[in-house]
Amino acid sequence: MTLTICVFAVALVFSMLGQGGGALYTPLQVWLGIEFHEAATTSLFLIMITSLAASLVFHKAKRIDWPLAIALETVTAAGGFAGGLGSGWLSGVTLSLVFAVVISVAAILMIRPMIEREPSDQGPGGLFVWRRSVGERSYRVNMAVALPSSFLAGALSGLVGVGGGLVKVPLMVLLLAVPMDIAVGSSALMVGVTASGGFAGHLVVGHWNWRLSLLLAAGAFLGGQIGSRLTVKMDKKMLKVGFGWFLLVIAASMGLRVLR
Repeated sequence: MTLTICVFAVALVFSMLGQGGGALYTPLQVWLGIEFHEAATTSLFLIMITSLAASLVFHKAKRIDWPLAIALETVTAAGGFAGGLGSGWLSGVTLSLVFAVVISVAAILMIRPMIEREPSDQGPGGLFVWRRSVGERSYRVNMAVALPSSFLAGALSGLVGVGGGLVKVPLMVLLLAVPMDIAVGSSALMVGVTASGGFAGHLVVGHWNWRLSLLLAAGAFLGGQIGSRLTVKMDKKMLKVGFGWFLLVIAASMGLRVLR
């Protein structure tokens, strides 16, 4: 019961930010004595459930850019694979420092007051400019920037072993000029797709404790539903600042880990 309540709380908070919650799902289980491989597999399953719950709400509220999310997720996954393969070339300390610096910069850019230009599909386009329209929002995404940036974001995520949502939301908002609310909704969908690949691998090996997963799934689904519904009602500037502070906490935790 205690673990189910904790999973509910994690899903609620992380779904508000377009995240899956994997940063806490696995540690929570390990602290309670669950074997790591089993905990990691259950965590991936819960990320999929949280993603599903949040995506249902975000889709209904027209906060998911499905074609863009699929395009970016494909490239990000390839980058994550490359990052995982190349992680052996760098020390854990170096990777943690690099990640903390990158996340800190993104956090500061999202927190600081600035005059945001409204995303628009007006003006000259280009060969690689993809005009997007989600609900009443229209904007343009430069795919010549989006695709290589997504690959690098995936590589960074793969290098340090964290959920891609931590990098995807700042990437879409700061670099691609995607509206914050659509970036969060699209990220919520993408983290579930990413987790499904890892879960399939663990499933083949036989790490899945389906009884525990199904027991915790209710908390993850309910938390994902409530968190995403709260986000839909939030002001996008408040959401942006809140996500920035969240990134600072993650960066600080990585820095403290290095110092220890």
